[in-house]
Amino acid sequence: MYFRTCFAALVIMAVSGTATLAAPCGNTSAGFEAWKSEFSRTAKKKGVKKRGLQALAQSTYATRTIAADRNQKSFKYSLDKFMQVRGANTIVAQGRRRKARNPSFYAALEKQYGVPPGILISLHGMETAFGGFMGDSQVVSAIVTLAYDCRRSEFFIPHAIGALKLIDSGAITMNTLGAKHGELGHTQFLPGNALEFGVDATGDGRVDFYNVTDALASTANFLKKKGWKRGRGYQPGEPNFKVIQAWNSASVYQKAIAIMAAKIDSP
Repeated sequence: MYFRTCFAALVIMAVSGTATLAAPCGNTSAGFEAWKSEFSRTAKKKGVKKRGLQALAQSTYATRTIAADRNQKSFKYSLDKFMQVRGANTIVAQGRRRKARNPSFYAALEKQYGVPPGILISLHGMETAFGGFMGDSQVVSAIVTLAYDCRRSEFFIPHAIGALKLIDSGAITMNTLGAKHGELGHTQFLPGNALEFGVDATGDGRVDFYNVTDALASTANFLKKKGWKRGRGYQPGEPNFKVIQAWNSASVYQKAIAIMAAKIDSP
């Protein structure tokens, strides 16, 4: 979920009030520690507390994250190639079985948020193979590294602040693992979005993105808050397709989700 629209980033920045950094960004690890020292002052002003600031201090420059950020290929594929590489047929087949095994769960989410099962199931399958692999990178180090990196620092700064606030709230820890761009949980929320749209659907007092119930409710909440219209279509040109675009700005991804969701939702 690391491709986000500029609009989404601006919304998060407006909510968090994140200012530009006093320390310059960098393209190597050389200035990372100095940058963190300056960023800690920004983070503190934006409401990050002791545990979050400690996590920032402990974060390390994520070389694998930078390598992944410089080597993104799948979103340049044709739609057919993308769907083949990402295992669309398998996602649809497994998704239909998941829906059939627990129809009341998905029906309850649709009743509350208006988002049909196929969309949530497709996103779940596309992002983590239904929770089969949720990442092997430290979330905080990954997202802080991207906030420091000059390529897209303005986009990732609010998500770094979000990650540190999630640390403060106990939603994640310094050891929480996610994808290489700092996405976390079953549907790979970026931390700023996790902070803003997370839902405690289990009622246990915390939002756990590694719990499928909380994760899918949070995903449905994100889509609803982004303008999902209950009962309206989600194929290209239909009202809800633009909401899929808010989840991921890569057109090949958006079209794949719409196609898979329609097959899962079909009788």
